[in-house]
Amino acid sequence: MKQYPDKFHMTPEQSLFLAKKKWDENVYCGMRMENRNITFPQTKTILQGVNVPSVQLDDIQAVLNMRDVWRFLLGSMGEPITFEYWCKLNDFIARNEALEWGKLRTGSVGISGTDYMPPVPSEPQARAEFDAILTADTTATAKALEAFVWGARGQFFWDGNKRTSMTLANKILVSSGAGFLTITDKHMEQFNTLLLDYYNTGESEALKDFLYEYTIQGIG
Repeated sequence: MKQYPDKFHMTPEQSLFLAKKKWDENVYCGMRMENRNITFPQTKTILQGVNVPSVQLDDIQAVLNMRDVWRFLLGSMGEPITFEYWCKLNDFIARNEALEWGKLRTGSVGISGTDYMPPVPSEPQARAEFDAILTADTTATAKALEAFVWGARGQFFWDGNKRTSMTLANKILVSSGAGFLTITDKHMEQFNTLLLDYYNTGESEALKDFLYEYTIQGIG
């Protein structure tokens, strides 16, 4: 695992303040990662509990699911990051969007734009890999970036894998005071290009370098 020094060293109070301030941007980021046809103002309006007739119902559901996972995350900052916690994140994110949610998939899936076919996950192997990332002797930032790329390419769940991986990365970062990860519109095209290259090659360093350089925010 490549080393990435923590950019920020925030107090728990600063970290929670930043997460509460930025989580709506992260909801919108999750929508853009999935190429959903929704704007940031529309996302904000839905999060404020106001109906937006021009937004499709499945996109509204996805926004509300991201809202719920952030409520859960912000309310569980003191909880340890376990395999079950990771599955719980997907339970919120993919609810009513997938064949099952919060459980590892049991069949094959494809990824648009690539011939790469992620294997059907083995729970013992997934648990071992998850634990290896979380217990590695490295920084919170390095763990967060590795968790993101591992989960995104592994496609361990039926749906919502990038959003689940991003939320897991933020749990690692925010609970450690190491920052907050979100991808802005300005960088989304480059992110998608690097992600596709990673799917095709299995080489994650360029993607992690990009995420480290452009997507981690903080205070101080």
